[in-house]
Amino acid sequence: MTYEELQHALRVFDLGDQASLKEIKNRHRELAKRYHPDAGNQSDEQAIRQLNESYKLLLEYVRHYRFSFDEDTFYEQCPEERIRRQYEEDPVWGSRS
Repeated sequence: MTYEELQHALRVFDLGDQASLKEIKNRHRELAKRYHPDAGNQSDEQAIRQLNESYKLLLEYVRHYRFSFDEDTFYEQCPEERIRRQYEEDPVWGSRS
């Protein structure tokens, strides 16, 4: 896989630079319903083929992605927890009196 192929797959899915696996799967389901020949809508064999190839490529990329479990990344991924931790000692906003 090349970077250009990855970018093409993201364009097919109309995704930005960041997407969760759930977002990728939901977008695939949505687009497959739109282009699938059995759907009766706007059946397009080339579009469904391209969609499935892009989906396979995106899943392959995600499968080999190395996740970071360090503290900074955790708080970036979970902003509610970062805010809770930031203000937990605050007498007005915190849970402790």
